[in-house]
Amino acid sequence: MKILAVAGSNSDTSINRQLVTYATTLFENAEVEIVDMNDFEMPIYKHQREVESGIPQQAEDFASKIDSADVLLVALSEHNGTYSSAFKNVFDWTSRIKPRAVWNEVPMLLMATAPGARGGLGVLEAAAKRFPLHGGNIVDTFTLPFFNDNFDKAAQKISNEEKDSELREKIQKISAIETILEK
Repeated sequence: MKILAVAGSNSDTSINRQLVTYATTLFENAEVEIVDMNDFEMPIYKHQREVESGIPQQAEDFASKIDSADVLLVALSEHNGTYSSAFKNVFDWTSRIKPRAVWNEVPMLLMATAPGARGGLGVLEAAAKRFPLHGGNIVDTFTLPFFNDNFDKAAQKISNEEKDSELREKIQKISAIETILEK
């Protein structure tokens, strides 16, 4: 099974990257690639720019990574209740590649974390509504509130046993779906 892990942040210290990286360790016998949004930095999407210059190679590369994955783990950082601008720009450019849908129906576990009580719930809700319109096959969602209290940075894992168990159940669910699809 090939897992593509996307942290929807360009921060070098992204807590969502830490979460999605940890989630990848919960799969058995998987090939994992963790995407760094900094590798997909492009001009801000503008229709006129697309007409004049076409779609940047970075968007094509991002789409290729999605297409080669069996499972997507997407952990989104929340900026003012929605996606980070770095993620949104990659999403916008990728959505312009025809005739594809951005997520190409690859089974996805959608996640978010934040330092506060909502744990990125705003961005999770926005993505859960938007992604299916772009080929998002969201199998489940997971949010980790109070990241600094519920994630052991030294051990690089969720320290809250209840939330860790919840994530493990969701990983098992998406693993089972992928196993069925392989047959």
